[in-house]
Amino acid sequence: MVYIPRWQIILVLVVIALGLAFASPNLFGEQTAEDLPSWLPHKQLSLGLDLQGGAHLLYEVDVDKSIDEQMDATEDAVRGVLRTARIKYKDLDHDATGVQVRPLDESFEDAMRQELRDLIAEQFVSTAFGEPTAQLVDGDDGLLRIQLSEQAIRDRYTGLVQQAIAVIGDRINELGTTEPTVQRQGADRVLVQVPGVQDPERLKDIIGKTAKMTFHLLDENADPNRPAPLGARIVPSAEASASGQPFNYVIKKAVVLSGDRLVDAQPTFQDNQPVVSFRFDTSGGKKFADVTTENVGRPFAIVLDDKVISAPVIREPILGGAGIISGSFTVQEVQDLALLLRAGALPADLVILEERTVGPSLGADSIEAGKIASMLGLVLVIIFMVVAYGIFGVMADIALAVNIILITAALSALQATLTLPGIAGIVLTIGMAVDANVLIFERIREEIRAGRTPISAVDAGYRRALTTIIDSNLTTLIAALLLFSFGSGPIRGFAVTLAIGLVSSMFTAVMVTRLMVVGWLRRKRRPEALPI
Repeated sequence: MVYIPRWQIILVLVVIALGLAFASPNLFGEQTAEDLPSWLPHKQLSLGLDLQGGAHLLYEVDVDKSIDEQMDATEDAVRGVLRTARIKYKDLDHDATGVQVRPLDESFEDAMRQELRDLIAEQFVSTAFGEPTAQLVDGDDGLLRIQLSEQAIRDRYTGLVQQAIAVIGDRINELGTTEPTVQRQGADRVLVQVPGVQDPERLKDIIGKTAKMTFHLLDENADPNRPAPLGARIVPSAEASASGQPFNYVIKKAVVLSGDRLVDAQPTFQDNQPVVSFRFDTSGGKKFADVTTENVGRPFAIVLDDKVISAPVIREPILGGAGIISGSFTVQEVQDLALLLRAGALPADLVILEERTVGPSLGADSIEAGKIASMLGLVLVIIFMVVAYGIFGVMADIALAVNIILITAALSALQATLTLPGIAGIVLTIGMAVDANVLIFERIREEIRAGRTPISAVDAGYRRALTTIIDSNLTTLIAALLLFSFGSGPIRGFAVTLAIGLVSSMFTAVMVTRLMVVGWLRRKRRPEALPI
């Protein structure tokens, strides 16, 4: 253990150099670090919500309303196929688990049964297990019911929440925030934590908008001040009139094109006015071209979350699969609208259950408290090691400094979020970092008392203490991995810093300190005694 191959010396020096390189950006301001050349390490520590402030939001996904809307759409589909087939019916209705209808008399029952079976085969496709998601069930007095299976209901419930989490994550990432947390809590709740957010209200607006966009033709013959005719509905405009009230539009219920066909949306300018340019996929572009070709000279409405945001007249066929959304928008509004369209629509409404804003002053207090605890622990450990082990304790303290540099470098390079519990993990690591050196130095003392020469005692001390060091650190590392796997939030932050600190402390104790001890022995040329 006294002899160190050249490759190990080079490895230690390279690791220390890399640690200094990746940790050094934290010495500069944020803008200075960002301005560094891209080929140089420029990432700084990513501070969590409790350190730099930010927004903490707990949402409930309104799954029941979304499923009710889906069943309402199924009811419309049943109405449509029965009318097309000229089948007379009554008692058409729906609930959260299915749609039911009754033939007007027995002569329509067989034809209705067949139409409903065809509709199930078309719209309620089989699951991954080969079972249909709905079946036709007979009720009393000729009632026929399209009944969702229990598995389909569970899948819809789970799928809506998972889809909401994915959309929320996409929207937050579009804002350019660092290390946001978007995770499920319970059956239908979503926890959102965004560190460093400067405008919590804008964040809530971005997250909470459903952003469901559809394209409809306008009913030009209908009066928006009267009840909508069959097959149409009245939708208010997003803009208010001079009186402060929104305009009303009568639009056809039929959706000619849906926003889920969009592949891109970007803020831009047209005639010095901020607008949103959008582009469809191949299928959507073809449909858009067909609709605009067949309806030249007619107005059509772009509806976002049940409000008409634009109602232009189709001047000519639009064949490129792209278009412009214009209106009385500000630059910020077109940026947000483009962001929402790119991220996609929420599958269900969100209801805020809990809202907390952590101010930067509280985060600053936490950082200051963490600094004091870390510095106090570091100073006490340094003093103890020097008093207890002399020059060898100084070497252990130097290795401890290297250990802190490596931890900072690893957290910066991995962009792991540092939270207050994470600082606690670092403070704990500072105490544990010299643990291995204490084991080695005490073992060396025992070997000297047993009559070994200094070089033999150092060799035996490192060799015999190595197994104990690996065992103790490995068991703690296993605990840290389990905390990371099964914990969440602050617990995972603690586990990350603890695990990084354990690996780093083993490296510095076994490699860095040993390198300094061996170098000291070589300079002393076989010393007669060890100052330990």
